[in-house]
Amino acid sequence: MTDERIARFEERREKYQAMSDEELRARFWELCDQIVEPIADLARTHTSPSIERSILLRMGIDSLSAHGVVDRILQAGLLGKGAGHVLLRLADKLGTDVSGAAAAILEDKDVLGGLFEEVKP
Repeated sequence: MTDERIARFEERREKYQAMSDEELRARFWELCDQIVEPIADLARTHTSPSIERSILLRMGIDSLSAHGVVDRILQAGLLGKGAGHVLLRLADKLGTDVSGAAAAILEDKDVLGGLFEEVKP
């Protein structure tokens, strides 16, 4: 290692040694958010219904259902969240599996309302 690199490491090391476990945990999650944000932005802007249907197929949703579920998610303005993410969040909210969540979306498009507080369908 170069002397400059070692000096930068030592500087950071001293800074982090002075932090409590809670401060370190908060800093860790802050850095994780910074790393993941560009990936999430890319996913929001570079997805399509066909990509999202393929994800649902890999989650075990049949082709016909996947088509209808993605259409409903698109209509609700949630496609940028990822159809799989929407399905998982709804399954958790309803206390069911992803197949049950897919069936709920197909039965009632309003079930997606309020699923993500920051996005209003």
